[in-house]
Amino acid sequence: MRDRICIVCGRPLGETPLMTLADMPASAQDIPVKEELGEEQGITLSLHQCQACGLVQFDCEPVAYYKDVIRSGGFTTTMVNLRKRQYRHFIDRYHLEGKKLIEAGCGQGEFLGLLSDFPVKAYGIENRESLVRLAREKGLTVWKQFAAEGEFLASDDGSASGPFDGFLSFNFLEHQPDPVGMLRCIADNLSEEGVGLITVPSLEYILQYDGYYELIRDHLAYYTFDTLRYAVEKAGFQVLEEEMINRDTLSVIVKKNSAGQAKERRTHTPVDISGLKESLDTIGRELEALTDGLKSQGKTLGIWGASHQGFTLASTTVIGRFARYIIDSAPFKQGKYAPASHLPIVPPDHYHMDPVDAILIVAPGYTDEIAGIIQERFGGNVEILALKSNHLERI
Repeated sequence: MRDRICIVCGRPLGETPLMTLADMPASAQDIPVKEELGEEQGITLSLHQCQACGLVQFDCEPVAYYKDVIRSGGFTTTMVNLRKRQYRHFIDRYHLEGKKLIEAGCGQGEFLGLLSDFPVKAYGIENRESLVRLAREKGLTVWKQFAAEGEFLASDDGSASGPFDGFLSFNFLEHQPDPVGMLRCIADNLSEEGVGLITVPSLEYILQYDGYYELIRDHLAYYTFDTLRYAVEKAGFQVLEEEMINRDTLSVIVKKNSAGQAKERRTHTPVDISGLKESLDTIGRELEALTDGLKSQGKTLGIWGASHQGFTLASTTVIGRFARYIIDSAPFKQGKYAPASHLPIVPPDHYHMDPVDAILIVAPGYTDEIAGIIQERFGGNVEILALKSNHLERI
């Protein structure tokens, strides 16, 4: 547990949490291998809302790898098409043709590589050395660095440096214990007219659809458009555009603000998390009914989606004890085990060696795509289910 102060405004969070969650995965990306299962276990998390600026956040320390970007969404057609649409709008609307763009936290270049289809000069920084090497093997201009406040963003050999004309940050800010400091670093390395494209998971989505399983320790902060706007303004930006994308993600385009930083806030909107608490019970009951029904018929279950949503459901409900395995298309997850529940993570082709009678899809935003893959590869005999907000649906 860290000191109970807000990671954006520095004010006290208060002693009473909005919600306490037991048996949660300790991380979403530090996925254990077989030899680590004896010591790996779930944790308890407390969710708070800052009484000053309104940001909802956990009061725990960040995961050890919060500076690293380990993603699997870049492997999906859905995400590739979404990023290309965003790039086209960003570059055309803000006249970035021929300009220098930098992605802060680019992983192995999954999204950075897509910029090769656009008339820009693309650069990336990534903290994890192994991911930097993978990105460079793809021919991308990436170097090892993290955007901490005061850092001058430049490659070791000096061949790439600022000022940059634009920046990209995809689902990275929510991991940061000092989000304002990271954004200030980026602002200091931009041209005077510099712009940026930022995405983060949406708290509005989680509250609207009562998806308690969207909560994970990796995500220290849960932004709304209002609290995200305040954070970027505090770092010296102004918001030009706001959009909800892929149903569950906030996307904003920002510009350096020469007029100064945001004014201190005097009010905030209290969040109502009663639906999240209710979804814990509702989803738990539905999954118990599902597993009881399959068990009575001698049928088996698999899960598709070694995401933080899948990990949370497996560790906090009965499916973590009943399911045979979790299917995932990301090679770096395969052969490992889900945190807390310890379900084995397998590639899609594992189904042919160890078939199950039903597959539960836990991958918000990709349900239709995955359902199509199951029907094409596994045939029509497997029952397909999906978690839609706070209830199960058969597809």
